Amino acid sequence: MAELLTLARPYARAAFESASETDSINDWSDQLRTLAAISAEPKILDQLNNPSISKSKHIQMLTDMLGDPLHKAVNNFLTILSSNSRLPLLPAIFRLFEEYKADIQKVIDVDIFSAFDFDQQRLEKLSDGLARHLDREVNLIKHIDPSLIGGVLIRAGDTVIDGSIKGRLAMLAEAMEL
Repeated sequence: MAELLTLARPYARAAFESASETDSINDWSDQLRTLAAISAEPKILDQLNNPSISKSKHIQMLTDMLGDPLHKAVNNFLTILSSNSRLPLLPAIFRLFEEYKADIQKVIDVDIFSAFDFDQQRLEKLSDGLARHLDREVNLIKHIDPSLIGGVLIRAGDTVIDGSIKGRLAMLAEAMEL
């Protein structure tokens, strides 16, 4: 997975810079989302990895399935990816593009895992605190995980805050082994 991200990063960066220059980040995002979903399908991925199929056929296959016409710059981007045999990287490119977009827009998705459901007031308080701490607008995504026993586990990008009882018990067990 890390290798895919390493290969995809320069393409995602170039796509994002192109989209930024033309003030079309949302258009690029929409089209890359669809292209990534199409290219992630196992049958399509097999076709994209098949060297006996011409590169122009790869692009034609993707654009036919897209339905809507591609933004000219996105079409040029696909041509570059195809000429370098990198069309299978579209899902990773989209993921990185979305990270760049969220970073520039100062928005972050935060997963909150808890053993029990939160009431709206507590959720808003947690959201406000995280927004201040992360200096970003926060999109909360709630998950119920009874195995946590109590407390919460918060994942915001690379940041993990484990305030769950399960996490505390694991830390205690680890400390006792020393």
